[in-house]
Amino acid sequence: MSRSQRAWLRFCLMGVLLTNPVCWAAFERAGLRAYRLGALSWMFRHTKIVWERLWEVSVTVMLEQHGIREGILAADDSDQRRAKRTTRIHRAHQLYDKKTGGYFNGQAVVFLLLVTPAVTVPVGFRFASPDPKQVAWRREEQRLNRLKVAKAERAPQPPGDPADPSKAQLVLERIETFRQAHPQVRINAVLADALYGTQTFMDQASALCAAAQTVSQWRGNQKVRFRGKEHSLTAFFAAYPGVTQHIRVRGGAEIAVIVSSARVHVCAHGKKRFVIALKYPGETDFRSLVATDLSWRTLDIVQVDTLRWLIEVFLEDWKLNEGWGQLAKQPDEEGSSRSLTLSLLLDHALLLHPEQRTRLNHQAPACTVGSLRRQCQGEALMDMFRALLAAEDPTAHLEQLAETIKTVFPLAPSKKHMSGRDLGRQAPTPSLRYRAGEAYA
Repeated sequence: MSRSQRAWLRFCLMGVLLTNPVCWAAFERAGLRAYRLGALSWMFRHTKIVWERLWEVSVTVMLEQHGIREGILAADDSDQRRAKRTTRIHRAHQLYDKKTGGYFNGQAVVFLLLVTPAVTVPVGFRFASPDPKQVAWRREEQRLNRLKVAKAERAPQPPGDPADPSKAQLVLERIETFRQAHPQVRINAVLADALYGTQTFMDQASALCAAAQTVSQWRGNQKVRFRGKEHSLTAFFAAYPGVTQHIRVRGGAEIAVIVSSARVHVCAHGKKRFVIALKYPGETDFRSLVATDLSWRTLDIVQVDTLRWLIEVFLEDWKLNEGWGQLAKQPDEEGSSRSLTLSLLLDHALLLHPEQRTRLNHQAPACTVGSLRRQCQGEALMDMFRALLAAEDPTAHLEQLAETIKTVFPLAPSKKHMSGRDLGRQAPTPSLRYRAGEAYA
């Protein structure tokens, strides 16, 4: 990268850190117009930065700086709400709203996270959108099913479009890319939720990571074959209610859980899997897990699955503190992918913060993203005071700074208050009083 590209990238990362959105106008104000909005936007659109390579190098730096040689890959997706009508937001589509049961227009992003004994690092992402042909086929299939049309008379499922891969395919692609770029990192397990619990995904994810354990949540209506008979997971584990065991959740507090497990033939996968029924304290229903490697112990699978929750923590930090979830309206594919790269590069940069490095080197708990942002904001304010005190004429420098602030943050007229505006006449007219009398006559 050239000197100007490095300066621009450094300024943008500092802008995201101080203002939170990925917004050129906000960066211009935060920098007191040291860089203008048009120049920042032009660099974002036209500079010759190989963004994919920049991301790969950033991941490599994280692995080298923290001495990472092994870890666990966790995959999940996140939805970001957008306006109702979007023409230039990359892969915006209708998404199911779990809170209301309705739908909203937004973007879906698939993330791949590396969980290590020291740090948790994002190592891959892709935007996801459904295949229109598959969506149309499923709708028609549901309609014909309600009409009780025989399956032989329905249209077969169309082949998938490579231009619109599924979320599972995107995760596999990210795993393969990470493994090719960093073969020295040993992957102990791959974790995913129920969306990725298919036979194809679990086998391919395990194969890409040198036969690593792959664990996914599962639905209770899945079928297993035991002693020549098929049972749903719920019915199967009802006969084997399980025993109380003690596990450590993410290496922290020890809790008592009820666990039942078996190595049985899974009908949907066509092979034997390790299935587990698990109930945490305060829960009324069992949750189900399925794993590929039969040589692991039950409690080891249960404890490694607790690490999957860390990707939810990462998503919350990313949405609240790293800019992209606040005001990311950069148009087209380049705008979305590059702005998301900037946001995730900030996550990497915060892992190299001196305070963070010191804590990690001494095996102390790491700092949260929010607290690091607040400390960096305080440090920026102190740097401004130091520059002011170090000036040859502090008073003149302060006056100049005050005038600059007035220019950058001008006062805007308010439409809420009516000062200086004509409200019209608000009084009765004497010549029209007789009309009031006629009205009551």
